[in-house]
Amino acid sequence: MLKIIIIWFWRRKLSISLFTSGILLVGLWSWAYLETSQKYPQSYKSINSISKAAEDSNQSYRNLFVLQKLISDANRVLSSHQNKVRSEKNNLLSSSTRTNVVSKDSAGSGIVVKEASAQTLSLVARRKKAPVVGESLFFEEERLRILENQQRAKNSAMEDIQMIDEEARTLTSEERQAQYEHELQRMGVPVIAGIGPETAKAPKERLVHLDLKGAPAKITFLKQLLLMLKSLGATGLLIEYEDMFPFEGSLANLSATNAYKKEELKDFLETCALHGFSIMPLVQTFGHLEYALKLEEFSTMREIPESPQSICPSQRRSMDFLEEVLRQIIVFHLQFVNESTTTLKMTHIHIGCDEVYRIAQCSLCRVKLKDQIFLDHVMAVAHFIRRHWQQLNVVIWDDMLRPMSLTKLQTSLIGNYVEPMIWVYTTDIYAFISPTLWEHYAQVFTTVWAASAFKGAWGESLMVPPLQRHLENNIRWLAVMNKEGGRFSKGFQGLILTGWQRYDHFAILCELLPAAIPSLITTLSTVSKGYFSINPKDNDLLKVVQCYFHPDSRRSGHPWIELHGNSHHSQLFSSCSYLGSQFYQFSLRLYDKLAEIQLYLHHVQDRSAWMSAYNLRHNFSSILVVEAKTEQTPLFLQELITLSKEAEQLLYHIYDGYTIAEFVEQHIYPTVVALQNNLANGATLSRARHWPRRPLPIAQALYDLHMLADTSNAIVHDTIH
Repeated sequence: MLKIIIIWFWRRKLSISLFTSGILLVGLWSWAYLETSQKYPQSYKSINSISKAAEDSNQSYRNLFVLQKLISDANRVLSSHQNKVRSEKNNLLSSSTRTNVVSKDSAGSGIVVKEASAQTLSLVARRKKAPVVGESLFFEEERLRILENQQRAKNSAMEDIQMIDEEARTLTSEERQAQYEHELQRMGVPVIAGIGPETAKAPKERLVHLDLKGAPAKITFLKQLLLMLKSLGATGLLIEYEDMFPFEGSLANLSATNAYKKEELKDFLETCALHGFSIMPLVQTFGHLEYALKLEEFSTMREIPESPQSICPSQRRSMDFLEEVLRQIIVFHLQFVNESTTTLKMTHIHIGCDEVYRIAQCSLCRVKLKDQIFLDHVMAVAHFIRRHWQQLNVVIWDDMLRPMSLTKLQTSLIGNYVEPMIWVYTTDIYAFISPTLWEHYAQVFTTVWAASAFKGAWGESLMVPPLQRHLENNIRWLAVMNKEGGRFSKGFQGLILTGWQRYDHFAILCELLPAAIPSLITTLSTVSKGYFSINPKDNDLLKVVQCYFHPDSRRSGHPWIELHGNSHHSQLFSSCSYLGSQFYQFSLRLYDKLAEIQLYLHHVQDRSAWMSAYNLRHNFSSILVVEAKTEQTPLFLQELITLSKEAEQLLYHIYDGYTIAEFVEQHIYPTVVALQNNLANGATLSRARHWPRRPLPIAQALYDLHMLADTSNAIVHDTIH
């Protein structure tokens, strides 16, 4: 009988085990519920209060804290009893439980608590896997702790912002300015006295200079640029074509072979009209006429035969030539102004006249005074424009006017003909335009323009513009315009942000436009507001820069933008996305790589004791040392070739092949040649297998140049030069 009972129980062992486990689990959960309820009666009552507090989002992290404590206590109770439910052969744990979860209410204004039925644990595990149960239960505690920390961080950030706003309202104007300047210093932004939110005054007109003559950007890229400029507060463009304009008739040879087509320019100007931009064409009419006077057919108009820089104003042919250039460009632009379907504005024409280096030197001109020749020519050109297009005002660069006396300026009546554009690109405006000169200008002209720079002003062959210097130049112009604008009856017309692509027609490229976008958008957003905004939510710069960043906080200690003196980059622009960002970041990498290679070559050649010029002239060195010093050269060569291909890929959608090739030849190719020469020198030194006794022969060149006295002791000469 006992045997039958044992067999019956053995056959039904699984059912009995499940039944017994179920009873034990029900008892365990009942005991845990009663124990916890008696121990924390106030905690369970607080659940209803949490639901009532849903409308107050600032208390949400406290509700999370209560829930976290409740689940943490429950987990500790379960953990203390989990060893009692282990089976000798199998440990079957399957149960349904109800747990509290947190979710947003329908309005999203606070936190509510609701029950959710879930199959929390269902598994069959051996004894060695039992700890997984505790880990799964504790995961909910960790999740709530993360939610609590996130909510606490959000509340802390909001408290910081509210605290800053409250403090700002209680500070005096001087205290707010001092606090503002302190933040600028922390960011590395130049601090200029009198420029800040309290005294902000943006220029009426804010034009960006497009120097198309140096590197003609594709129209598709320029149209993208227009959208960015509009969002940052630009009101117009100063466009300089030079040989990129599609001239016709007798001037057809002035156009470069890669000049814009009229259809392209029409598309571009129509887009400018859609954005409400004003257009001011810049046409050189005195100096900087190399693009025309370099050609044989126009060479007779030069002031001196040796230089195509300046035109001779005393020749009638010169005036005929300039009038035709002006006529073609003005007529082309005015067609978009006169069409009723567009809103293109054109109220001014810029006739250049800066840096006239050759003047009053030909036989016709030298009988006159330089200043008088300049003034007469400017007024003749201006008179031609006003006679044919009365709606246009004439603008000139001011540098040729600076040395002239007040009496000469007044008696010439030049103030009735032109508006000067005062250009200074350094950080000290008054070093070039003294208070006395400001007073003279105010007595001659009713209004003036100012010109700063965002690139092409701190070095003829830079790859990336120094951002901080350009920003300081623009902020200082804001201060000068605020101070000196009252001298003129009509004030300042506006500020032009120039971006030169070449220093003149014969010079190599300056910083390419995509590499200067960070400087452009930083300076433009600043002058459009009248000051640099330290608040990331208020700074228009961040409208066009797409990157992940946290608003500046007093606790973080890291400002959202950091500029560095004499540096060409900021971390914000090195890691974010915007128009031209890939080429800008590439330029930084290329700059660093070229600097690394130049340092390498300097140590291998100039400072080397085995591969110096002396070693090469005498073919005298250690083969093992030479091989060691040149082993890294092939690697550098391959890296530069790879960078050249990357430059081509990045610039393909911005420039034509000629500009890309010029960039590569200008910045990368010279270093490639230097590395190749280094390899060739190493190969030459390594071919020798026998060397002469010392002393080595004296180089004959030292005697030929009379650097040494020819003595009888020096009987053996080295003929290597």
